[in-house]
Amino acid sequence: MLLNKLGSFRYMLAAVALATGTMTALPAPAQVKGLELIAPASPGGGWDQHARAVQQVLQKLDLASGVQVANIPGAGGTIGLAQFVTAKKRAPSMLVGGQIMVGAIVTNKSPVTLDQVTPLARLTGEYTAIVVPTDSPLTSFEQLVEKFKADPGSVSWGGGSAGGSDQILAGLIAKQLKIEPSKINYVATAGGGELMSSILGGHITLAMGGYNEFAPQIQTGKLRALAVSAPERLAGVETPTLKEQGVDLEFVNWRGIFAQSGIKASEKKQLDEMIGKMAKSAEWQEILTQRGWIDQYQPADQFAGFLKEERAQIETTLTELGLVK
Repeated sequence: MLLNKLGSFRYMLAAVALATGTMTALPAPAQVKGLELIAPASPGGGWDQHARAVQQVLQKLDLASGVQVANIPGAGGTIGLAQFVTAKKRAPSMLVGGQIMVGAIVTNKSPVTLDQVTPLARLTGEYTAIVVPTDSPLTSFEQLVEKFKADPGSVSWGGGSAGGSDQILAGLIAKQLKIEPSKINYVATAGGGELMSSILGGHITLAMGGYNEFAPQIQTGKLRALAVSAPERLAGVETPTLKEQGVDLEFVNWRGIFAQSGIKASEKKQLDEMIGKMAKSAEWQEILTQRGWIDQYQPADQFAGFLKEERAQIETTLTELGLVK
């Protein structure tokens, strides 16, 4: 009897050991090593913020290691895009981009386009805020409209690159106000840092960009938000929408991520799955909430279809606004 019990006990120990060994032998999720993220803009702007948020979450979830962010500013992201496209194959590398880049390619007649990269995922969207320094004589959007109507050239609209989402929105606002878009005095900047210096230094009348980019300066009283392009007021934010103030517009600036062209199907699948896991994680969702980014995640194949339609629509809009000849 005792021998039978001892035999059963030994059998149970062996089974546990075997099960434990089996569990530890299971393959861990493939980790992407030495990943480089290109932010084709200066530090501080939306693309840079996205690159660093992706870096943070991928490493926290152990989906990638040794992740580095490189800033290559200029020409609405097309300089970074060109370097990304022409760089010798290095494994692995991804480029952050978005609506601004699509417009810049059209406006700048860039020889390098998004046809030369591999769409991986659309990540987020963000509503645009219009802000002025707190010592500006413009204390409301209504006053801004009056000044703009009286003398369009007297209002300098600071934003991202020429032909990007900020200039498109400025053109759409002008059209709603029955002002010729070509009369807009638009001042393009290379990224969030340059734009912030321009608006805080009083070199431009107003600045346009994602609300989150201006939030610290708004909270400390350095900037005043006059309007936001959302369909309704943002949670916890008192800034009225354009619609509330007589301009019937909603506008969202999307951002996504790309891989180099010519990557193997297995490499694309690995990166696509990696970004998918990141986008669905609690850590990523927390960042979206903190920064006021809208979750617009699309995996590679869906994003490629969206991108094709988006390029056609942006080109049409820029042409209608007289921003592209």
